[in-house]
Amino acid sequence: MTPIGGMLTGSPTRRYAILIDVGYLYAAAAELLLDATSRRDYRVDAEKLIKSLIERAAHHLPDGELLRLYWFDAARDRVPTVDQRVIANMEFVKVRLGNLNSRGQQKGVDAQIRSDLELLARHHAVHEAILLAGDEDMVPAVEVAQAYGVRVHLWGVEPPYGTNQAERLVWESDTVATIEAEDLRAYFTKSGTAAAATYSMVGAPMTQPEPRVPSPAAVFGQRQSVAVTMNAAEALAQAESARPKFVRTTQTGEKLDPETVRQIGEYVGHKWLLTRGADNIADLLPGPQLPTVIDKELLVEAEKELGYSLRDHPEARIWVRDGFWERVHREFDIDED
Repeated sequence: MTPIGGMLTGSPTRRYAILIDVGYLYAAAAELLLDATSRRDYRVDAEKLIKSLIERAAHHLPDGELLRLYWFDAARDRVPTVDQRVIANMEFVKVRLGNLNSRGQQKGVDAQIRSDLELLARHHAVHEAILLAGDEDMVPAVEVAQAYGVRVHLWGVEPPYGTNQAERLVWESDTVATIEAEDLRAYFTKSGTAAAATYSMVGAPMTQPEPRVPSPAAVFGQRQSVAVTMNAAEALAQAESARPKFVRTTQTGEKLDPETVRQIGEYVGHKWLLTRGADNIADLLPGPQLPTVIDKELLVEAEKELGYSLRDHPEARIWVRDGFWERVHREFDIDED
């Protein structure tokens, strides 16, 4: 049977999982390729990167069957970003989120990786595990997995100098492999002037290079994103206060009112700005096209507010999108032609 992207069907084979510490992968690759230390300084084509990692694993374990790829990342209040929502929609990929605090520190990610690796081994879900990580905190989970008969293959990003993985983690792993710079270069790009303009619109300070490395307070001190200054519950409560007032109807044959539908699209845009954060919504600019998974979420939320389906109303779906973009463009002072 012909393998497709490392996923096989038919007779039982040695099943494996790929566990990716996104924080390590992004930070190590950005330092190596771009000399960047903040995620705001670069962009990642995550979908293509994930596909390349799956293909790499299929080549590394040609007789294996991929169970799934686990993508361990973080988000404020565990509310997924636009990119994370798109990744979660990919086949054979599970997004696992820790919390990202106001200082940009990840909380709970390492614990999730350790827990998932141990559970996969304990339940005999896999025979092999590919771990792309660098923290010594992974060592106990590696040892537990090995005790259950799982082989652990450690992958790392080529360091610009020295090493970027804990020595004990390297020692305890069954095999060790390095992903070279050229294998990652196509997926990481430096944020250019367009990105800088976007960040300036959402309030992130774009300071000129200084001899010293800026402190976290200097980077985040002037940030005005509501998602940073209030928790998810408070943001949702504020969004609810802006809900448009209208009489919901169950008469599906009734002609839809363009202004009502447009207001619903505007309300969803307002709610997303508060609950998902302006910096995440800025990733959707300049519009008007939305990623398929995000567009679907927008329409589903609008249908819930209206109380009926827009499937048979293509013009109403356009009104929802128009209202959404009116609110987003107004947030960033973008004139609509």
